[in-house]
Amino acid sequence: MQKESYKILGVAENATHEEIEASYKRLKEKYSRDRFLEGEAGNEAARKLTQVESAYADYLDSLNYKTCGDKEPSFEQIEDLIRDGKLNEAQIKLDAITNRSAEWHYIQSVIFYKKNWSNESKMQLSIALEMEPNNQKYADAYKKLTAKMASNEQAFRSGNGGYGADGNPETSRQMGGTNDCMSMCATWCCMDMLCNLFCCH
Repeated sequence: MQKESYKILGVAENATHEEIEASYKRLKEKYSRDRFLEGEAGNEAARKLTQVESAYADYLDSLNYKTCGDKEPSFEQIEDLIRDGKLNEAQIKLDAITNRSAEWHYIQSVIFYKKNWSNESKMQLSIALEMEPNNQKYADAYKKLTAKMASNEQAFRSGNGGYGADGNPETSRQMGGTNDCMSMCATWCCMDMLCNLFCCH
């Protein structure tokens, strides 16, 4: 683990696993919340969050070298980590695979999707489809993800970005929140379908 990573995580170089985990969770929670602040404060929090995630990934990578040696991980191992919600560990193992096949890009798209990075997920699915245009699994995933993104955009536009007619973000909730409720229900239905599709077997 690099010295800079310890500094970013706010721990000493001789910190225990528990101390590193606790500091990572604390910083992640703080910057995940602060990134929604307006202006430069939000941008800075987003940058800090990226740094924290990178430093923690470096830490996990150092653990991997200790436990896995030079053996290249399998897609099945990565799928198990995704199912367990261990996305950082899954990303590290995926990066360790040298053969960037269509399945590699598909699994990368799943990790991005689980992180709510829709555009990045779509891009990886596009690459997988270019490599294997007749793969129905990739085609179905791409179609459903594209439909979800379009539905979210339409819901955002029809709901005026969450603002009421008077420009007040609270108006729609005060008036019963009908549009917000319908948009939310539609979004969750799409997300549920995608979760079922992206569930690794």
